[in-house]
Amino acid sequence: MTDHVQDFIHYLIVERGLSKNTVDSYRRDLEQYVLFIEKVENISDVNQIQRANIIGYLLHLKENGKATTTIARNIASIRSFHQFLLREKASESDPSVHIETPKAERKLPKVLAMNEVEALLDTSDTHETFGIRDKAMLELLYATGIRVTELVSLDLADVHLSMGFLRCLGKGNKERIIPLGKMATGAIQTYLDKGRPALSKGKSGNALFLNHHGNRLSRQGFWKILKQLAKKANIEKELTPHTLRHSFATHLLENGADLRAVQEMLGHADISTTQIYTHVSKTRLKDIYAAYHPRA
Repeated sequence: MTDHVQDFIHYLIVERGLSKNTVDSYRRDLEQYVLFIEKVENISDVNQIQRANIIGYLLHLKENGKATTTIARNIASIRSFHQFLLREKASESDPSVHIETPKAERKLPKVLAMNEVEALLDTSDTHETFGIRDKAMLELLYATGIRVTELVSLDLADVHLSMGFLRCLGKGNKERIIPLGKMATGAIQTYLDKGRPALSKGKSGNALFLNHHGNRLSRQGFWKILKQLAKKANIEKELTPHTLRHSFATHLLENGADLRAVQEMLGHADISTTQIYTHVSKTRLKDIYAAYHPRA
């Protein structure tokens, strides 16, 4: 069966033009698959492979602790291999045709506790220009749940402080209007009065948040700032710009916010994406119960 694998790999390189990394992934998956079929299932002819043999291999992967994503990738490799053999008339049937791909496990997003959020928001030194800017950005992220790309893409005209809302263009260029809280409004106003004029260096660009050159702050620039502030705030858990978005949604739901309203503010097309935060809330409730109930 090794020759069949080689023929398939040649097809992927020459006819499909796949990248080296992708081809190497197919090769690894199929070499392990063929080894199992030949040594464990004692099959040497591809026409003898049955659906049960493939399921046996997938169970073997699971028993050896392989992740759902790894098993799903193996199924895709095996399916492509058998489709190729059938198309090339090297086999008479496709035993992988009714093999179902397992659903990927959905990891719960990591969120900050309220005291961690407060520690992070209070870390910026608001007596200096960059601290004023950083404070405004963090308050805005936590107040609105916008993505970091949306944050650095904001223009001056997108923020309406007197009316208390933010205009944001999200994925697919979809516009959404998000309320601004008092703390975020105050931090942005201070930045517009004292921070941005010092950073703009006389330039008249439209970007809301600027770097030390007076240009629009980049995603990478914000990442660097966030890492520094997280370290300063002694936050040990992994912290990304999306962590504040997750915390925004989770804390709203924990305090009784309507799921549809949270969906609208996050810009999720499907409410099932937003529902994951209800699972986070339930997990946190269990933790609180276990920590504080005398007979937990």
